[in-house]
Amino acid sequence: MQNEIRKEIILKAPLEKVWAAISHADEFGQWFGVRFDGPFKASEKLRGVIVPTAVNDEIAAMQKPYEGTPFEIVVGEITPQTRFSFHWHPYGVEKDFDYSQEPMTLCTFVLSEVVEGVRLMITESGFEHIPLERRAKAFTANDGGWEAQTRLIEAYLAF
Repeated sequence: MQNEIRKEIILKAPLEKVWAAISHADEFGQWFGVRFDGPFKASEKLRGVIVPTAVNDEIAAMQKPYEGTPFEIVVGEITPQTRFSFHWHPYGVEKDFDYSQEPMTLCTFVLSEVVEGVRLMITESGFEHIPLERRAKAFTANDGGWEAQTRLIEAYLAF
């Protein structure tokens, strides 16, 4: 099994707009489908709850059963208009399960300007540290999830 997910998309939007969409907690939440309790700040833990995305009704319907599910991220690097990262518990959607003792994976968003717009590379790594009984399910779910998220950010930026 692979231990890293990589998704890439070229976004037809200005770098500043793409950067705001990934680095501002409120904007991130609109397309991703989460409401955070504060802004992204490097090295800080942030709580959020799943809410349906505001940009795609079909994906919002898939998120609806998880609405209200809490989760935490730990913000990592914030390098303006270049890189944003956070750690989280992958596929942490079981409401009665305590994920706090499990290792987290690292989600990294890297931006680079290209002729067509802005290349967004999303990487989630560290699945080899997730407990074996959850690893394959978490990897598969997040692989599909990140594929959907590339479409969501594209739709969000098209507004």
